[in-house]
Amino acid sequence: MQQTSKQYDAVIEKCRSLYINKLKDYGSAWRILRLPSLTDQIFIKAQRIRQLQENITRKVDEGEVSEFMGIVNYSVMALIQLEKGVAEQPDLSAEEAIELYDKHVAITKSLMEDKNHDYGEAWRDMRVSSLTDLILQKLLRVKQIEDNKGKTIVSEGIDANYQDMINYAVFALIHLNES
Repeated sequence: MQQTSKQYDAVIEKCRSLYINKLKDYGSAWRILRLPSLTDQIFIKAQRIRQLQENITRKVDEGEVSEFMGIVNYSVMALIQLEKGVAEQPDLSAEEAIELYDKHVAITKSLMEDKNHDYGEAWRDMRVSSLTDLILQKLLRVKQIEDNKGKTIVSEGIDANYQDMINYAVFALIHLNES
């Protein structure tokens, strides 16, 4: 599991670097996005990954890696939005946006470590296509919870689903880096 922790950190560092560079380019313009908009952005990325996995011909020269990285970063943004609420204007300094990113990644990594302990690193035997399907399933769950105005009867909340999506995307990126 120590190897998983190091690999996880390496993947997150790449995602974090992209997040920081986009903050430099755009600031925190994403702060105006409502949760359903972020969910839809993640859904588009997951659907694109599934299409890339199923189609032999590609018309745009982008692969799964950038899309999984986008899933990680948009999911972190969604967790930040859950904590802070939606803003009318960009309202985070780069420093605060990075601090919030790091906070939510740390919480999500801790969840991964707990689940990884209990499941015995089962994800290592999974295919990237299965991880993609699990992300899509989580997205459909989130959409349903959003349609239910955030209410659930027995299910975990939206935040846990975003955290699972981050972890599945990181696992997929680890697999892709190994192949």
